[in-house]
Amino acid sequence: MAAQPTNFLLGFALSTLIGWLGYRGGALAPSGVVGAILVGTLIFGGGGWVWGLLLILFFASSSLLSRFREGEKRGLNEKFAKAGRRDLGQALANGGWGALLALAHALRPHPLLFAGFVGAMATVTADTWATELGVLSRRPPRRITTGEPVPPGTSGGVSPLGLAAALAGAVFIGLAAAGLSRLFRTPTAIGTPVWFPWLPLAGGVSGLVGALCDSLLGATVQGVYRCPRCESETERTLHTCGTATHPLRGWRWLNNDGVNFLSSVVGSGVAVWVVWGLS
Repeated sequence: MAAQPTNFLLGFALSTLIGWLGYRGGALAPSGVVGAILVGTLIFGGGGWVWGLLLILFFASSSLLSRFREGEKRGLNEKFAKAGRRDLGQALANGGWGALLALAHALRPHPLLFAGFVGAMATVTADTWATELGVLSRRPPRRITTGEPVPPGTSGGVSPLGLAAALAGAVFIGLAAAGLSRLFRTPTAIGTPVWFPWLPLAGGVSGLVGALCDSLLGATVQGVYRCPRCESETERTLHTCGTATHPLRGWRWLNNDGVNFLSSVVGSGVAVWVVWGLS
Protein backbone atom coordinates (compact mmCIF):
# COMPACT_ATOMS: atom_id res chain seq x y z
CA MET A 1 0.00 0.00 0.00
CA ALA A 2 1.48 3.33 -1.08
CA ALA A 3 2.07 6.09 1.46
CA GLN A 4 -0.64 8.72 1.86
CA PRO A 5 -0.02 12.42 1.03
CA THR A 6 -0.89 13.28 4.63
CA ASN A 7 2.17 11.30 5.74
CA PHE A 8 4.41 13.65 3.78
CA LEU A 9 2.65 16.70 5.19
CA LEU A 10 3.22 15.38 8.69
CA GLY A 11 6.82 14.63 7.79
CA PHE A 12 7.29 18.16 6.50
CA ALA A 13 5.88 19.66 9.68
CA LEU A 14 8.00 17.50 11.99
CA SER A 15 11.15 17.99 9.91
CA THR A 16 10.65 21.74 9.88
CA LEU A 17 10.37 21.74 13.66
CA ILE A 18 13.47 19.58 14.07
CA GLY A 19 15.40 21.68 11.56
CA TRP A 20 14.50 24.85 13.43
CA LEU A 21 15.56 23.31 16.74
CA GLY A 22 18.80 22.17 15.15
CA TYR A 23 19.47 25.67 13.85
CA ARG A 24 18.70 27.28 17.19
CA GLY A 25 20.91 24.72 18.92
CA GLY A 26 23.85 25.44 16.64
CA ALA A 27 23.84 22.01 14.96
CA LEU A 28 22.58 23.11 11.52
CA ALA A 29 23.49 25.87 9.11
CA PRO A 30 20.64 27.50 7.13
CA SER A 31 21.30 25.20 4.17
CA GLY A 32 21.43 22.29 6.62
CA VAL A 33 17.90 23.15 7.73
CA VAL A 34 16.79 22.87 4.10
CA GLY A 35 18.52 19.49 3.85
CA ALA A 36 16.96 18.30 7.11
CA ILE A 37 13.49 19.27 5.91
CA LEU A 38 13.97 17.57 2.53
CA VAL A 39 15.44 14.35 3.95
CA GLY A 40 13.09 14.26 6.93
CA THR A 41 9.97 14.82 4.83
CA LEU A 42 10.83 11.93 2.52
CA ILE A 43 11.82 9.57 5.33
CA PHE A 44 8.88 10.38 7.62
CA GLY A 45 6.46 10.49 4.71
CA GLY A 46 7.67 7.43 2.87
CA GLY A 47 8.64 5.22 5.78
CA GLY A 48 6.57 6.31 8.75
CA TRP A 49 7.33 6.80 12.42
CA VAL A 50 9.88 4.02 12.82
CA TRP A 51 11.99 5.32 9.95
CA GLY A 52 11.65 8.92 11.09
CA LEU A 53 12.57 8.19 14.69
CA LEU A 54 15.71 6.35 13.60
CA LEU A 55 16.72 9.47 11.66
CA ILE A 56 16.09 11.59 14.76
CA LEU A 57 18.19 9.23 16.91
CA PHE A 58 21.08 9.57 14.46
CA PHE A 59 20.82 13.35 14.38
CA ALA A 60 20.37 13.77 18.13
CA SER A 61 23.19 11.43 19.13
CA SER A 62 25.55 12.95 16.57
CA SER A 63 24.78 16.48 17.73
CA LEU A 64 25.34 15.56 21.38
CA LEU A 65 28.64 13.83 20.65
CA SER A 66 29.87 16.81 18.64
CA ARG A 67 29.60 18.83 21.88
CA PHE A 68 31.42 16.20 23.94
CA ARG A 69 34.87 17.54 24.93
CA GLU A 70 34.44 20.09 22.18
CA GLY A 71 37.46 22.13 23.24
CA GLU A 72 39.84 19.22 22.68
CA LYS A 73 38.51 18.70 19.14
CA ARG A 74 38.72 22.33 18.07
CA GLY A 75 42.34 22.07 16.98
CA LEU A 76 41.46 19.26 14.56
CA ASN A 77 38.97 21.31 12.54
CA GLU A 78 41.69 22.27 10.07
CA LYS A 79 41.85 18.67 8.87
CA PHE A 80 38.15 18.30 8.12
CA ALA A 81 36.53 19.74 5.01
CA LYS A 82 33.67 21.00 7.16
CA ALA A 83 33.37 21.69 10.86
CA GLY A 84 30.69 23.17 13.07
CA ARG A 85 27.14 23.48 11.79
CA ARG A 86 26.07 20.83 9.28
CA ASP A 87 25.12 22.08 5.84
CA LEU A 88 22.98 20.84 2.94
CA GLY A 89 25.73 18.62 1.55
CA GLN A 90 26.20 16.84 4.87
CA ALA A 91 22.45 16.36 5.31
CA LEU A 92 22.17 14.76 1.88
CA ALA A 93 25.33 12.71 2.38
CA ASN A 94 24.07 11.21 5.63
CA GLY A 95 20.37 10.94 4.85
CA GLY A 96 20.11 11.02 1.07
CA TRP A 97 20.28 7.28 0.46
CA GLY A 98 17.86 6.63 3.30
CA ALA A 99 15.47 9.16 1.77
CA LEU A 100 15.62 7.36 -1.58
CA LEU A 101 14.84 4.06 0.14
CA ALA A 102 11.90 5.69 1.92
CA LEU A 103 10.61 7.03 -1.39
CA ALA A 104 10.86 3.53 -2.90
CA HIS A 105 9.04 2.19 0.16
CA ALA A 106 6.27 4.73 -0.34
CA LEU A 107 5.75 3.49 -3.88
CA ARG A 108 6.08 -0.22 -3.13
CA PRO A 109 6.61 -1.28 0.50
CA HIS A 110 8.93 -4.20 1.19
CA PRO A 111 10.57 -5.35 4.46
CA LEU A 112 14.04 -5.47 2.89
CA LEU A 113 13.82 -1.76 2.09
CA PHE A 114 13.57 -1.17 5.82
CA ALA A 115 16.56 -3.44 6.40
CA GLY A 116 18.49 -1.35 3.87
CA PHE A 117 17.45 1.81 5.67
CA VAL A 118 18.65 0.41 8.99
CA GLY A 119 22.00 -0.37 7.37
CA ALA A 120 22.30 3.15 5.99
CA MET A 121 21.47 4.77 9.33
CA ALA A 122 23.76 2.38 11.18
CA THR A 123 26.61 3.32 8.85
CA VAL A 124 26.31 7.08 9.15
CA THR A 125 25.83 6.77 12.91
CA ALA A 126 28.85 4.50 13.24
CA ASP A 127 30.99 6.83 11.14
CA THR A 128 29.92 9.91 13.09
CA TRP A 129 30.44 8.29 16.49
CA ALA A 130 33.84 7.01 15.36
CA THR A 131 34.86 10.49 14.25
CA GLU A 132 33.59 12.34 17.31
CA LEU A 133 35.08 9.89 19.82
CA GLY A 134 37.98 8.39 17.88
CA VAL A 135 39.83 11.72 17.64
CA LEU A 136 40.03 11.70 21.45
CA SER A 137 42.03 8.47 21.51
CA ARG A 138 45.29 8.64 23.44
CA ARG A 139 46.80 6.18 21.00
CA PRO A 140 47.55 7.61 17.55
CA PRO A 141 45.32 6.27 14.75
CA ARG A 142 46.82 4.18 11.98
CA ARG A 143 46.12 4.39 8.27
CA ILE A 144 43.74 1.58 7.39
CA THR A 145 45.66 0.65 4.24
CA THR A 146 49.24 0.57 5.55
CA GLY A 147 49.04 0.52 9.34
CA GLU A 148 51.37 3.50 9.67
CA PRO A 149 50.65 5.99 12.48
CA VAL A 150 48.92 9.20 11.33
CA PRO A 151 47.84 12.36 13.17
CA PRO A 152 44.31 12.35 14.71
CA GLY A 153 41.66 13.41 12.23
CA THR A 154 43.56 12.13 9.17
CA SER A 155 41.31 10.70 6.44
CA GLY A 156 41.55 6.93 6.51
CA GLY A 157 42.93 6.74 10.04
CA VAL A 158 41.45 4.22 12.48
CA SER A 159 42.00 3.57 16.18
CA PRO A 160 40.70 0.99 18.67
CA LEU A 161 38.58 3.68 20.34
CA GLY A 162 37.17 4.79 17.01
CA LEU A 163 36.32 1.22 16.00
CA ALA A 164 34.64 0.59 19.34
CA ALA A 165 32.63 3.79 18.95
CA ALA A 166 31.63 2.78 15.41
CA LEU A 167 30.41 -0.61 16.58
CA ALA A 168 28.52 0.97 19.48
CA GLY A 169 26.78 3.44 17.17
CA ALA A 170 25.87 0.72 14.69
CA VAL A 171 24.45 -1.61 17.37
CA PHE A 172 22.60 1.34 18.90
CA ILE A 173 20.71 1.87 15.64
CA GLY A 174 20.09 -1.87 15.21
CA LEU A 175 18.64 -2.18 18.70
CA ALA A 176 16.56 0.95 18.23
CA ALA A 177 15.22 -0.38 14.92
CA ALA A 178 14.17 -3.65 16.54
CA GLY A 179 12.61 -1.95 19.56
CA LEU A 180 10.74 0.71 17.60
CA SER A 181 9.46 -1.84 15.09
CA ARG A 182 8.10 -3.94 17.92
CA LEU A 183 6.64 -0.91 19.67
CA PHE A 184 4.84 0.48 16.62
CA ARG A 185 4.09 -2.96 15.18
CA THR A 186 4.51 -1.73 11.64
CA PRO A 187 4.07 -4.74 9.32
CA THR A 188 6.52 -3.52 6.69
CA ALA A 189 9.04 -2.71 9.42
CA ILE A 190 8.73 -5.97 11.32
CA GLY A 191 8.48 -8.22 8.28
CA THR A 192 8.42 -11.86 9.30
CA PRO A 193 9.35 -13.10 12.79
CA VAL A 194 12.20 -15.05 11.17
CA TRP A 195 14.32 -12.01 10.40
CA PHE A 196 13.02 -9.47 12.88
CA PRO A 197 15.33 -10.63 15.74
CA TRP A 198 18.32 -10.20 13.45
CA LEU A 199 17.93 -6.42 13.13
CA PRO A 200 20.47 -5.62 15.89
CA LEU A 201 23.00 -7.96 14.28
CA ALA A 202 22.29 -6.51 10.85
CA GLY A 203 22.73 -2.99 12.19
CA GLY A 204 25.98 -3.83 13.96
CA VAL A 205 27.56 -5.65 11.03
CA SER A 206 26.41 -3.24 8.33
CA GLY A 207 27.33 -0.14 10.32
CA LEU A 208 30.83 -1.38 11.11
CA VAL A 209 31.45 -2.51 7.53
CA GLY A 210 30.12 0.79 6.21
CA ALA A 211 32.33 2.79 8.59
CA LEU A 212 35.39 0.76 7.55
CA CYS A 213 34.45 1.38 3.91
CA ASP A 214 34.37 5.10 4.72
CA SER A 215 37.89 4.89 6.15
CA LEU A 216 39.13 2.87 3.18
CA LEU A 217 37.75 5.38 0.70
CA GLY A 218 39.20 8.20 2.79
CA ALA A 219 42.65 6.62 2.66
CA THR A 220 42.61 5.88 -1.07
CA VAL A 221 40.34 7.82 -3.41
CA GLN A 222 38.93 10.74 -1.40
CA GLY A 223 40.43 14.08 -2.39
CA VAL A 224 43.05 15.06 0.21
CA TYR A 225 45.24 18.17 0.11
CA ARG A 226 48.37 19.60 1.72
CA CYS A 227 48.88 23.14 2.91
CA PRO A 228 52.26 24.41 1.61
CA ARG A 229 52.47 26.95 4.41
CA CYS A 230 51.61 24.75 7.40
CA GLU A 231 52.81 21.47 5.82
CA SER A 232 49.68 19.76 7.11
CA GLU A 233 47.26 17.32 5.47
CA THR A 234 43.66 18.45 5.13
CA GLU A 235 40.40 17.83 3.30
CA ARG A 236 40.06 21.56 2.57
CA THR A 237 40.96 23.25 -0.71
CA LEU A 238 41.53 26.43 1.31
CA HIS A 239 43.28 25.83 4.61
CA THR A 240 42.18 27.50 7.82
CA CYS A 241 45.32 29.65 7.67
CA GLY A 242 44.00 31.19 4.45
CA THR A 243 46.44 29.40 2.12
CA ALA A 244 45.29 27.55 -0.99
CA THR A 245 46.16 23.86 -0.64
CA HIS A 246 47.72 21.52 -3.20
CA PRO A 247 46.29 18.10 -4.18
CA LEU A 248 48.00 15.31 -2.30
CA ARG A 249 46.10 12.19 -3.30
CA GLY A 250 42.70 10.89 -4.39
CA TRP A 251 40.08 12.25 -6.76
CA ARG A 252 39.39 15.96 -6.43
CA TRP A 253 35.68 15.52 -7.15
CA LEU A 254 35.21 13.01 -4.32
CA ASN A 255 34.94 14.89 -1.03
CA ASN A 256 33.95 13.68 2.42
CA ASP A 257 30.24 14.12 1.67
CA GLY A 258 30.56 11.82 -1.33
CA VAL A 259 32.44 9.25 0.72
CA ASN A 260 29.75 9.31 3.41
CA PHE A 261 27.00 8.79 0.84
CA LEU A 262 28.79 5.88 -0.86
CA SER A 263 29.50 4.26 2.50
CA SER A 264 25.83 4.48 3.47
CA VAL A 265 24.95 2.65 0.25
CA VAL A 266 27.48 -0.08 1.09
CA GLY A 267 26.15 -0.42 4.64
CA SER A 268 22.61 -0.58 3.30
CA GLY A 269 23.53 -3.45 0.99
CA VAL A 270 25.28 -5.33 3.78
CA ALA A 271 22.22 -5.08 6.03
CA VAL A 272 19.95 -6.42 3.28
CA TRP A 273 22.39 -9.28 2.68
CA VAL A 274 22.52 -10.16 6.40
CA VAL A 275 18.76 -10.06 6.89
CA TRP A 276 17.98 -11.89 3.67
CA GLY A 277 20.66 -14.51 4.25
CA LEU A 278 19.69 -15.29 7.84
CA SER A 279 15.98 -15.45 7.04
